[in-house]
Amino acid sequence: MRTRPLVALTCLLFFLVAGCSTPEPIPQAPAYRPTATVKDIMDSMIDPSADAVWESVGTVIDATGTHETFPQNDEEWAAVRRHAVILMEAANLLLMPGRHIARPGEKAEDPKIELSPEAIEELVKQDRQTWDRLALALHEGAASAIKFIDSKDTEGIMTAGDAIYQACDSCHRKYWYPNDELGLRRF
Repeated sequence: MRTRPLVALTCLLFFLVAGCSTPEPIPQAPAYRPTATVKDIMDSMIDPSADAVWESVGTVIDATGTHETFPQNDEEWAAVRRHAVILMEAANLLLMPGRHIARPGEKAEDPKIELSPEAIEELVKQDRQTWDRLALALHEGAASAIKFIDSKDTEGIMTAGDAIYQACDSCHRKYWYPNDELGLRRF
């Protein structure tokens, strides 16, 4: 019967040792470093990737007939998919807090049409909720394009392309040239 106290003592020591051990530290998430500006992301990621998705499918009717454009092989489908992934992830970059619209001292490409980068940044600060909603709409349009690309659905890609265009157009109307019809037509 001496084993019961020994078992009880062993269990007690086990629980004491287990309770005294230090828990594993919870790893800290890395801090964001929004180095590129919104303009940098637009110029290097969003514009070229959106163009690639938009230009990947289409129909042209001319004097010689109807001509369908769409990726012709697995490599071309993969290339369009890469652009859609870049576009989708670039939308996430727009959501990161602390990102500036342009580099200090950078001017609007056409000040007669576009607001200054400082004015755009102020509009974003005043209505961050709309900025985020529009970035998420771009993300969703690109995610939709990826699904259609994966299923090689050219009509679906056109639909997703329209959603991407609507997100871009809405953002430009709100932030880049909200009061300029020429800017809206140029876009």
